[in-house]
Parts: sequence; C-alpha cells; structure tokens
Amino acid sequence: MKRWIAALVFLVLPAFTQQRQNFIINIGTPEGQALQSIGQESDDAKKLALMQEFLEKYAQHEGAGWVAAQLEAAYTKDKQYDKALEAAGKVGADGPNELDVAFNAVKAADAKGDAEQVKKWGTRTIEAARKITSTGKPPADDDEKHAIEYAKDVGNYAEFAFYSTILKTKDPKQTIDLAEALEKVNPKSQYLWLATPSYVRATGGRACATASRLAAADSRNAEASLVAADCSWRAGKAEGVVSNASRALEALNSRPKVEGGGEGAKTGSANFYLGTGYAMQQKWGPANKSLRAALPSLKGEPITYANALFSLGLANYTLGKALGDKTQMREGLKFFEQSAEIASNVQDQAARNARLIRTELGGR
Repeated sequence: MKRWIAALVFLVLPAFTQQRQNFIINIGTPEGQALQSIGQESDDAKKLALMQEFLEKYAQHEGAGWVAAQLEAAYTKDKQYDKALEAAGKVGADGPNELDVAFNAVKAADAKGDAEQVKKWGTRTIEAARKITSTGKPPADDDEKHAIEYAKDVGNYAEFAFYSTILKTKDPKQTIDLAEALEKVNPKSQYLWLATPSYVRATGGRACATASRLAAADSRNAEASLVAADCSWRAGKAEGVVSNASRALEALNSRPKVEGGGEGAKTGSANFYLGTGYAMQQKWGPANKSLRAALPSLKGEPITYANALFSLGLANYTLGKALGDKTQMREGLKFFEQSAEIASNVQDQAARNARLIRTELGGR
C-alpha cells in the first residue's frame, strides 16, 4: 500500500521587522553605553562587531537577548547560520527577548538543515510562544493582541520546522527523535499529523503500534488512523479496518484543512479502507458506496486501485445475484475485468471471476 508523504508546504514566516526592546537602557553603566553605541551605529559591519563584543562581555545582561536576536537575524539573512546559532547560544533562556532569540535560531537551524538544532530551538520556541498565548486572559489592548498573534505564528513556524526537517532526513533514528520531540511539545500539532507516515515508517516493526497510539492520542490525526487501518487490513481484521477508516474519514471531514496536506488523496484512501473493510464483512451495499467514492483518487496507485476494483466486482456481482439484477451483475463483471488488467495480488483471481461471470451471463 502506498504511504502518504505530504508535499513540503511553504509557510510564510511571521512578520518580523524590529527586534523588540523590552528593557530600559541606563547609559550610566558600561552595558548601557555599549547598547547606546549599537543603536547609534549606522555602518552594518561595525554594528555587527559591537553586538558580538556586547555578547562576549555582557551575556547575562537583560539586553543580551535583544542584541542576540538582532545579530541572529543579520547572520541568517547572510546565510551565516552557524554564527546565528552561536549568537543564540550565548543567551540564557527565559529572558525578555526569549521568543525572538529562539525564533531566529530555529529559522537558522531549519535553513541549515541541522536536525539537532531544530529540535533544541524548535522546542524552546514553542515553549516560549506558549507562555504568551496560554495565559487564559483576553488581551488588554491591541499591542497585547498583536503579541499573542505573533507568538501563535512563531510557534506554528517552529512546529513546521520539525516537520520539514523530518521530511528531509534519511536517518530513521533522527526522524523518530524529531517526531517524538514534536509529539512531546504539542501532541495535537497539525504538523505531527503530516509527519506521522514518516514517523511510523521509521519505527519499523513498531509501526502499527505507533500508529495506534498516535490515533488514540489525537482523534484528528487521520494519518495515524489510515496507517492503523492498513495494518488491520494486512492482518485480515475487518473490524479494525472499518473502525480506523471511519475515524480517519471523520477527522478529514471535520479538522481544519492543512496547506499541502493532500486531504483529497487521504479521503480517497479512507474510503478505500472503509469499503474494503465492509467487503470483508460482506456488507456489500456500504462497500459499493465507499469504494466508488474512493476510485477517482486511487488511479495513481495501481495495486490499491486493482484491489478496489476487485472488491467492487464482488460487491456488485453479489448484490445483483441476490436481487436477480443482471445489469448489476454486469457491473461486477466490468470491475473484475478492469482489475484483471492490472498486475497485482488479485489479478489472476479477478480474471477467473470474470470468466465465470461471463459464462453465467451467457457470454455477456
């Protein structure tokens, strides 16, 4: 069965103009004078040197986060990602500019393709964003409302960075490590949905158990339910196929649409499993309905398409036979003939069934 790997989506970064200064500059101190010099310097190269010097001398100062965030942004713009991450590493967590520092760092890590740094800074970014968004209080003014929306966008980008890095890595251990980190920080992330096929595949022999756990933890994780349905199908467990496919279909129909999520193809797969499960239970009417709904989206997956056609052949022939309806029996014959044209695990049986039905119908 073909697995679903969602196409990499292009997420628009949150608007980011000026790193926010959340402290008072006291020019009566060496630190304040250094900060004043940074703010007044117009030459970019000299300004970078002043910021680097400040972090070397005053990494514990409350203004260090503001300086680091500016320095990171400049380095990331110039694609000097290692220097951007080095600047971020000089500032402790929980400072007044923690969100900006972490956000710029995860951008640099994502651009560099450094999985370990994406995990580190992605986690810090999401945690910093959550401190702002989860107060439970309505915003006091427009500035606070803007800050909350900004934090939401930044946290969303950090989750996306986990997902994009998972898609790029070829190391199963790294995939599992990143997915587990994302699951820990937000088990209901839309990007964990999209990362699920890669995640469960990386777990190897634990794939079915991992899919079942993810599906149980988040009813909107249709991708996990689809893998669980596939596992039940291969194990010949009709009830599991139907229940997991039903959950997947419900999730796809009710959850927010995810850009690049391929919901159409996944809906087709959910209908395929649902119809196949019903056929396994000999519930031919529901099987016929679900499999017909699935067909248009399965044409790019020959083996799945052949199995869907085969089950449709069974459903329509059996329904027609029970009703004495030769037109529907011929529908079954048509589906068997189409299935027999495709190389698959059911090709030979589809051809035999087609021959028998043709004989029964008197050559057509």
